[in-house]
Amino acid sequence: MGEMAQKISKVDHEELLKVLNIAFAEEWLAYYQYWVGAQVAVGPMRTSIVEEFMEHANEELKHAKWLSDRIIQLGGTPVLDPKDWESIAQCRYDAPNEPYVMNLLKQNLVAERCAVARYQGICEMCFGKDYDTYRVSAKILKEELEHEQEMGDFIEDIKQGVEHGAQLQS
Repeated sequence: MGEMAQKISKVDHEELLKVLNIAFAEEWLAYYQYWVGAQVAVGPMRTSIVEEFMEHANEELKHAKWLSDRIIQLGGTPVLDPKDWESIAQCRYDAPNEPYVMNLLKQNLVAERCAVARYQGICEMCFGKDYDTYRVSAKILKEELEHEQEMGDFIEDIKQGVEHGAQLQS
């Protein structure tokens, strides 16, 4: 536990630890959503999309590590039991029951938009009050914004491919 980390933070520690644990749980769920989606994906651009999903999965896992480190530094304990992740997470896990790539991309786009809102909120909560938590959350926010853009780009690419294919057939 970092004594100075707690002393210099001017944020309500109980509330901050609660929010960081929610984000921690959400990162684990996001990791699994990307990972399992990569395993079952079918459809156009599958190879590229699976590669992107695996990259995102690894980044979500990295985010969980950063959050865990910060939670511990602030004197807290990260959520210890995976069965608790879904009950505290507000960004929901969406099982890939329909593994067509467009469905998976849309599910992940929703998840990324939720994550962007989560980290924007943490940044706002910590700005000027807890510089290290702000730094960590801003770094994660940057990556989540990139993920959201990439999911949207894949969706648009597939839509354009479908439209182009339809034009060729008419």
